Amino acid sequence: MADIISIARGVFENKKADILIGYTKATSEGRTRPVIVRSADEVQNLVLNSSCLNNLATYLTRKENKGKKVAIVAKGCDIKSIVQLIAESQIKRENVYIIGVKCNGVKRSFEGEDSKKIAEKCLNCNVRTPHLADETVDMSDEGLTGKDEKAELIEKLDSMSAEERFAFWEEQFEKCIKCYACRQACPLCYCERCIADKSMPRWVESSPTKRGNFAWNIVRAFHLSGRCIGCNECERVCPAGIPLSLLNRKMVMVAKSEFGYESGMSADAPTLIGTYDLKDKEEFIK
Repeated sequence: MADIISIARGVFENKKADILIGYTKATSEGRTRPVIVRSADEVQNLVLNSSCLNNLATYLTRKENKGKKVAIVAKGCDIKSIVQLIAESQIKRENVYIIGVKCNGVKRSFEGEDSKKIAEKCLNCNVRTPHLADETVDMSDEGLTGKDEKAELIEKLDSMSAEERFAFWEEQFEKCIKCYACRQACPLCYCERCIADKSMPRWVESSPTKRGNFAWNIVRAFHLSGRCIGCNECERVCPAGIPLSLLNRKMVMVAKSEFGYESGMSADAPTLIGTYDLKDKEEFIK
């Protein structure tokens, strides 16, 4: 199978895309960062390894990339984001050339012992082999290991009373500094003007108050309900260390158990929030 550099070179030589979104080495040892390649002369700087954490799908809806044919290097979880964006009519399939990555997991972190551990999002991944791609490339397996700690936390939260869960999240959301890094990293936060930025009316307080923090995080969680694909970029970039994936993952679990729906698997399937079926369960409505 061809490596990422030869595949990328073929993309430009065969005019399959105008730009290519991939990974390159960062200045820090062992790290990678997103890069936009614009010609075959630049592809030699591309890399692909277990340090490629970023979900590059977030760049597909940027204004500067609209109207262009874009090639993108995408792991299975990233491809779920692309599929969801197609399903929500944010991008067109014919405008995206997907270089799918056969992936056995990425690193949890770049430093210390965590650099030997697999990211939590990879522990229950069901798309290690890309389910939508124009061509694929293998990413080397570095034998990363890890434990699904979030699953245990979700079970613990489920066993709590409503009052205890409220107190838990109130304490977590108090850490929020309203930097909106979670929004910027999320491939499905593509609104040109976020509800948090609106002032007439003001839906979410802009200052990092207890009430404003709670409103922002809950509103964002609801907006991702039935849409989140579990890339965990929001939690990874959060400078306050808020366990946002607990909320998102629980919603994914509910969508699957109550409606049999998993986001990002089929661009042809009706979106969960955008459809209604008379057979939908209603026991949770009180």
